[in-house]
Amino acid sequence: MTNSWTSVRTSTRTNSVVGKARWTALVAAGAALVGVAVLGPTSAPASAAAPSWTRSAPVDGQIDIAALRTALAGLPEPSVRGAMVRISGRDGRWTGTAGEWTAPVDGPHAGEFAVGSVTKLFTGALVLQLVGEGRLSLDEPVQAHLPGLLPRSYAPITVGQLLSHTSGLQKPECVRPGSPVEVVRSAVSCGTPTAPGTTAQYNGINYFLAGLLVEKVSGLSYEAELRDRILRPLGLRHTRLPADDWAWAEGGLVSTSGDLTRFMNVLMRGGLHRPAERAALFTVPAIPDAQFSLGGLMRFPVPGGGPVVWGKTGTNHGYTSGVFATQGLGRVVVYSTLTTGKDSARETARVKGIVGAAFKGYRERVAAGA
Repeated sequence: MTNSWTSVRTSTRTNSVVGKARWTALVAAGAALVGVAVLGPTSAPASAAAPSWTRSAPVDGQIDIAALRTALAGLPEPSVRGAMVRISGRDGRWTGTAGEWTAPVDGPHAGEFAVGSVTKLFTGALVLQLVGEGRLSLDEPVQAHLPGLLPRSYAPITVGQLLSHTSGLQKPECVRPGSPVEVVRSAVSCGTPTAPGTTAQYNGINYFLAGLLVEKVSGLSYEAELRDRILRPLGLRHTRLPADDWAWAEGGLVSTSGDLTRFMNVLMRGGLHRPAERAALFTVPAIPDAQFSLGGLMRFPVPGGGPVVWGKTGTNHGYTSGVFATQGLGRVVVYSTLTTGKDSARETARVKGIVGAAFKGYRERVAAGA
């Protein structure tokens, strides 16, 4: 197969993760919130601390502090050892930690955590920037830029189908850790794809391909493009891509609640894209069960009469995290939990409770059009 396009990489990565990849799904708050590549245990505080809460003038009782305290109470437990929540927006601000999460939520010493598949939002943002510059199109085939990587028998897959998880690529049951190219080739070595654009199926391989597209089109490494286009311009000083995390453009980032909040605000306000590409962020393909937009944002109606929010979840290195916001940024929520992997049902219930509590009390009249 032709692979001369791999020569555009300008930096090398060490893939030291050993062992079989675990692709996991977390069903939270009634929707499929999928995390990727739990690669091993995380180094976390050894002992539990008393729950900690701070707040700054919530507007008109919009933030339900009692519900948040209830959602965080009782940690650590067998499935979740600790948790952190950060809420901001026009409703005011509130932060809380519980259990073994003892690091500060904000400030220069805020706790860093592996964000897993939240990384996809950064990768999608890079791709949309290249679309805005005319170097890519959401409607053009991926194979035109990455010849020989996917089998010749595969139907053309568009860039927009990658970002919205409607590519039809088969589940990565044969995936093996390695370089991005090795990951893709291993993932498509077994199974059969469906016709692109006909079904919605969450698949992390889409974003390995998206990262490789960034490299091929820009002529620079994914890491360099991420740094120069997003991290430095936005001042995200605590967001980084560890060299030894093979999840890479699909799920490898480490960040903080403050950095994720800032990124989400700029992304959804259109600060990274032209109007057409910002519109793509909120355009979900008209395909049954589609949840992800042409820019990679997940559309999620909060159960119980809550608002429609946009964002992403992720799981990596023992953290299950997420960032969600109403479209008008009336409320932005970042959370992370220290999970054990021992009881997925209890973990799901705990995360579901945190997400529900974080948006409880939100009223559209506070953020008109949100």
